[in-house]
Amino acid sequence: MVIMDKFVVLGGNRLNGTVQISGSKNAVLPIMASTLLAEGEYRIQNVPALRDVKTMSRLLQSIGARVKFEDHGLWIDSRGCSSFEAPYDLVKTMRASIYVLGPLVSRFGYGKVSLPGGCAWGPRPINLHVEGLSKLGAEIKIESGYIIARSKKLNGSRIAFDVPSVGATGNLLMAAVLARGTTVIENAAKEPEITALTHFLQEMGARITGAGTEHLEIEGVDALHPASVTVIPDRIEAGTFLVAGHMTGGDIRLEGVERHHLTSVLDRLRVSGAHIEGSERWIRIRSDGKIRPVDVTTAVYPGFPTDMQAQWMVLMSVARGSAIITDTVFLDRFTHVAELQRLGADITLDNNMAVVKGRKHLSGAHVMSTDLRASASLILAGLVARGRTDVSRVYHIDRGYERIEQKLAALGANIWRDQEELVT
Repeated sequence: MVIMDKFVVLGGNRLNGTVQISGSKNAVLPIMASTLLAEGEYRIQNVPALRDVKTMSRLLQSIGARVKFEDHGLWIDSRGCSSFEAPYDLVKTMRASIYVLGPLVSRFGYGKVSLPGGCAWGPRPINLHVEGLSKLGAEIKIESGYIIARSKKLNGSRIAFDVPSVGATGNLLMAAVLARGTTVIENAAKEPEITALTHFLQEMGARITGAGTEHLEIEGVDALHPASVTVIPDRIEAGTFLVAGHMTGGDIRLEGVERHHLTSVLDRLRVSGAHIEGSERWIRIRSDGKIRPVDVTTAVYPGFPTDMQAQWMVLMSVARGSAIITDTVFLDRFTHVAELQRLGADITLDNNMAVVKGRKHLSGAHVMSTDLRASASLILAGLVARGRTDVSRVYHIDRGYERIEQKLAALGANIWRDQEELVT
């Protein structure tokens, strides 16, 4: 028997009040990795208290950095780095561990990183990372489950992605800033998290043009220096709370957001019947709970984010009609469908497309989290389901949502963290 945390949700409550949005997980992790590029002390503010942040901290410590987390602030001293390996026991729980590969080979000429793990759905290939580093002159081998990269000195090159990749764009940005000559990345990811990384690297002394566009040009420099940064808000957490407010017929205000990061989600919410107002740093959503069906197709930024696909599916599960949800970013990201069906959702899956027929009610049941965003969708479903919903394996959601049960409870949700025995 293993004792693990779970969430218990009693559905039916409208959400009302104000919620503070935390710093972005997907922005802070590559920023943390980039502290390996120059020795010295770094201060990072608005850092969410998440499992993935703790894992990245342990990874940096295993390389030799000193890391201290206090009151949503990180202090990192990278002067003691002497080991250039990211071991399996850390990397297996978090795909973002791959971010240390670029900085390690760029600064030290050597990096050994275990093939990444993380969410239990579908392959997210690392070939773009490997091919890009090879173009910069790194010798790459994959041995015994590890990616090993060597290079006396990286050299600038032109890298063109067939498909924009957030992870590969970030990794190659960090590798290229210390390379000789100029590197051009075409079809680069434009997500706000990559723009935030670009700005931080510029603060460190990197020469990068094209931030926020699909064309990045990096002129390598001999050395960088430490810098400080405040992490951008988490747009996916914000989107999750917006959906929660809408589907419960609530009235909630989100503080500490970047409104322009949420344009595609806000547009779809308006069409589905939500009333939205606010400014650049706050958003208020009001709803009568009468949800119109709205089709969505996920796309790279600024399109509808794949990380909001599961949450939108729950919203459409209680809409007044049918909607089609298509995921063009990750074609097999639908492990939550079977668990939502246990709650009574009417969903038919056909490859990367889900047809969702809205129902008047969902019904509470015992369900299991399979990945980070699936976990959020199950909690949202529990908020509107009749009766009690138990969500197991919440360590997934602790990777990416800070105190989600406390934030929801403060808005009026009947939710709490409990423990259960699981048979192994």
